[in-house]
Amino acid sequence: MRRQHRLSRSRDFDAVYRSGRSVSTRYLTLHWFPRDDDPDGEPRLGLAVPKTVSPSAVVRNTLKRHLRTSWDELLDRTRPGLDYVLVARQGLAEPCEARGHAWLVEQVSEILDRAPTT
Repeated sequence: MRRQHRLSRSRDFDAVYRSGRSVSTRYLTLHWFPRDDDPDGEPRLGLAVPKTVSPSAVVRNTLKRHLRTSWDELLDRTRPGLDYVLVARQGLAEPCEARGHAWLVEQVSEILDRAPTT
């Protein structure tokens, strides 16, 4: 995922949280919000991995890297013109480490399936 397709500013995250919609699974929450300035542009992703997931910054950053890679594999299933925020929930780090990358791709795929396409 290229940097220009990532959310990094606090105001972008706030807009998605405040005005967007969301779905949750056991390990992830996905928020999304349509962009008015670029309705046909590539979707942008923001990641949030709070300290409740792991107190270790190394583990959180590794998890972000794995989530980014998983998202890239499923990018064709996202809608253009949307900002997404993927939030890791408590308990994700242990099964991700134990079950590996394929399991995490399944989790991200599951939450994308729950998000309506309209």
